[in-house]
Amino acid sequence: MTGLAVVVSKVIDFAALGAKWRDLETRSEPSFFQSWTWTGCLAEQRFPDPVLVEALEAGRTVALALFNRRGRSLHLGESGDPALDCPYIEFNGVLAETGREAELSVACLRAVRTGSGQRGIGQWGIGRPRLVLGGVDDGTEAAAALTGQLRRTRSLAAPVVDLTDQEKCFLDRRSANTRQQLRRSDRAYASSGPVAIERAASKAQADAFLEGLIALHQATWTSRGQPGAFAAPFFGQFHRALIGRGLERGEIALLRVSTGDQTVGFLYNFMYRGHCLAYQSGFDYAHAGPHQKPGLTCHHEAIRFARRAGARRYDFLAGDDRYKRSLSDRAEMLRWIEVVDTCSPRFAVWWLRDLMANGRRLLFGSQDGVTG
Repeated sequence: MTGLAVVVSKVIDFAALGAKWRDLETRSEPSFFQSWTWTGCLAEQRFPDPVLVEALEAGRTVALALFNRRGRSLHLGESGDPALDCPYIEFNGVLAETGREAELSVACLRAVRTGSGQRGIGQWGIGRPRLVLGGVDDGTEAAAALTGQLRRTRSLAAPVVDLTDQEKCFLDRRSANTRQQLRRSDRAYASSGPVAIERAASKAQADAFLEGLIALHQATWTSRGQPGAFAAPFFGQFHRALIGRGLERGEIALLRVSTGDQTVGFLYNFMYRGHCLAYQSGFDYAHAGPHQKPGLTCHHEAIRFARRAGARRYDFLAGDDRYKRSLSDRAEMLRWIEVVDTCSPRFAVWWLRDLMANGRRLLFGSQDGVTG
C-alpha cells in the first residue's frame, strides 16, 4: 500500500461527500447498503456526529467509510441510536475499489481506531474508540480482527436464490414439498384469474403500493402481538425518503402481486447491480383461502420477475425464516461485531461473561464470543 494515505475527518458538506461517494461506487462492487442512495438518505439526521474515513492514493479516493460517533463508540453506516437505526443495515462495510477490499478495509478501520490522519475532529481521549460494525460479511470481520479484540454479538444467515443457472428452473431446485406447496398455492390463486405482478412505475404509484404494504404488514404483526416494523416512526420516514431517492435510478422495486381484483401482497425490494433484495413485505393472510400461501406465491412471482429483469440473484436478506430456507439455494453469513482493546473495561466484561457462559456455549455450540 505504498503511497496510501488515510484521512479521518468530520463531514462538513454531505452534498460534496455524495458526489465523491457516487464516483467511487463506479469503481467498486458495493452492496445496495453501501450505495449513496442508502448511505446518504437522511444522512444529516442519521449521522449527527459524522466521522469520515477516506483512503487516498495519488490524489484519487480509493476507499470511504462513514461512521457516527456516539460517546466513545464509532458506528459504521449507523447512528448508534436505536430509534434511528431501525432501518436495519446488512451487507455493510468499507466502500473500496474493486479487488482491493481486504487491504483497504484494514487500512481504514485501523486508521479510525488509532486516530491517525485526523483532521478537525479532536482526539479520542484515553484508549481507542470501540468500533460497532453491523451486518458485515466474513471479509470485513477478518479486517476488523486485525485492529483490536473482536466480539460477535450476533450471526445471521442471509439466504440467496441463484438466478444464473439456466440449466434448471427455479422450481426444479426446490424440495418436493416446496414444489407442491408453491404449485398448489399458485393454482388456488389462479382460480380467481391469472396471477400477475406489477412494478410501481411512478412515485405516486410507489407511494400507494407502500401504503398498501404497510397496512397488510402491520395487520399481520399486530395480530401476532408484535408491533411491526412500521410502528417505529423513523422507519417509515426513512423509507419514504429512500423511495424518493432510488425510484428514478431504478433501484427501488415496489411490487404488487394480484389475481383478478384481489391483492395477494406487496413486496418492497431493492434492485442494484444484478441483485434483487427482498427487504420488506405485506401479505393478505386475512383473505387467503385453503391452500393459498400469499408469501410463497408473492416471492415466487418476484423471483420470476427478477430473472426477467436480468438479476443474477434474489437475496432474502438476514433471517432464518422457514420460507427463506425453502426457497433459497444457499446462505451467506452476516455478523454483528464490536472491536475494542484488551485493556478496556468492555473487554473485561466480555471475558467474565464468556467465562461464566462457557458451559452453555460448549453445550449448544454457539459461535458468538471473544475471538482471537
